[in-house]
Amino acid sequence: MIPAIYTIPIQHLASGDRNFLQVYQFRGAQPGKKAYLQANLHGAEIVGNAVIYQLIEFLRSLDDTQLAGEVWLVPVCNPMGTNQRSHFFATGRYNPYDGRDWNRIFWDYEKEGEDLATFAQSQINLQPEQIRHNYLARIQSSFQQQLGKINSLRAVPFREYYRYQLQSLCLDANYVIDIHSSSNQAIDYLYCFHSREESAKAFQLPYGILLKEYAGNTFDEAFLKPWLALEKKLAELGKYIRFDLESWTLELGEGMVMNPESITKGVIGIENYLAYHGMLTIPGFPLPETGSFSIDFISKSQIQEYYAPMGGMIQSRVELGSEVQAGQVLYQLLVFHKNGELPTLIDISAETDGVIFNLSTSQSVNQGEYVLSIISN
Repeated sequence: MIPAIYTIPIQHLASGDRNFLQVYQFRGAQPGKKAYLQANLHGAEIVGNAVIYQLIEFLRSLDDTQLAGEVWLVPVCNPMGTNQRSHFFATGRYNPYDGRDWNRIFWDYEKEGEDLATFAQSQINLQPEQIRHNYLARIQSSFQQQLGKINSLRAVPFREYYRYQLQSLCLDANYVIDIHSSSNQAIDYLYCFHSREESAKAFQLPYGILLKEYAGNTFDEAFLKPWLALEKKLAELGKYIRFDLESWTLELGEGMVMNPESITKGVIGIENYLAYHGMLTIPGFPLPETGSFSIDFISKSQIQEYYAPMGGMIQSRVELGSEVQAGQVLYQLLVFHKNGELPTLIDISAETDGVIFNLSTSQSVNQGEYVLSIISN
């Protein structure tokens, strides 16, 4: 298949230069569902760039009869964050102009305040596809109202213009996959919404953080949250529907590092996911172990974070992904003093049994700075 390639201008700079998005669209021989994938929303999180590159190469190798529907890919969805630097380090998590996290700015239709109960009641005798069509039309209509402010001479903050361009690419999608990495060192995992747990198995990742409460400001939440609210409201009226709509954040590898293992997991998992949902017809997929794959769903409350009780240097720290027991030493803190005392070593021990989920990139810490996280059993 040969993709259609679109370049979208998103920011005009004082120098006269421009930032752009580039979108790759693969369309199958038969119409069907739409999958939207993006990477690098936070500038230092580069594993997703390699994942999408390999997916583009893979899709190029297929015949269009092997794809039902369409797949849209944006490998560098935030060029502003991608190009942000501090000394040797890529940063790009926060907008340097207003301090906002790039993944906490997105438009959420549910917050528009429309009467969801009245709408749900009006749809009670319709089929799921017709309900989806009607609700999507309302979402798109509300979304388009932003254009008036964007195009006015008063204009809007850049974050509003940027989110409009990015979200306009995926409002009508069935599946949204936003690829991230940890800011530190972390195991590979995903974020999952309730009622989508079975589908999560297709990604073949060992852990999933099950979202219970969400504000709607992240990219995955902003897409799916209005549909989850509609499903809930319809269920209250006795009509139980699970729309064929899903949204995921994959957390693969660590920031600033191209981890080959995480890249491979991401590529295979996404290929398997698309095959599982009937979009790809490729030999060996979906993987036969998909249905029986064991994924450990955890809540955010199970993640225990450890911070430095004093400033110092971290040494003898446990390895990422290792199992630990309560009372086991997690790391030693080499502490220097300015009151005539000799340097000291402090042992920091685990409060509970669990698995090492995340490690700080830096092993030099001030008091109160992050060191590691454990998924408690």
